Amino acid sequence: MDWRLFAATFGAIFLAEMGDKTQLAAMTLAADSGKPWTVLVAASVALTVVSALGVIVGTALGAYLPTVWIKRAAGCLFIVFGIFILTGRG
Repeated sequence: MDWRLFAATFGAIFLAEMGDKTQLAAMTLAADSGKPWTVLVAASVALTVVSALGVIVGTALGAYLPTVWIKRAAGCLFIVFGIFILTGRG
């Protein structure tokens, strides 16, 4: 295992997820349901599936496109998501 890649990936995902809508939704669901372990397991599985999809799509795209174009597309998507959030549509 490449521990430097592991640490970089963990750090990037951890920081990206802190305080976002996913974390706030998990906090709300845990507080409302009174079943924090169920919420933890469900949220963990959901994040695992979403991450797996990202890895699968990224691997497939990486076989056909230069990495720079994948990074540019991801950057554009972040900008679009940011605009939606700022305009109250996200």
